Amino acid sequence: MNKFYLKEFQFFDGEDTIVFNILALYEGCDKITVAVTRCGKISVSDYDLHSDENGLYFEYGIAGQEHIHINDFEEA
Repeated sequence: MNKFYLKEFQFFDGEDTIVFNILALYEGCDKITVAVTRCGKISVSDYDLHSDENGLYFEYGIAGQEHIHINDFEEA
């Protein structure tokens, strides 16, 4: 079982609080599938995974300016 399944992270983008829930983490092919809830609307998106000194992350927002780190997700 995926230890990250449905873990949640909340992010404030300056206007709205965005909630991310991990649906699938594909470490072998560096992909993640996330449910993104913003303003009451839910979308499911795939993102490429990257890594830095803080671990795995995906890029979100305009031009990928925000780095959302997988280690910041918690049990919902």
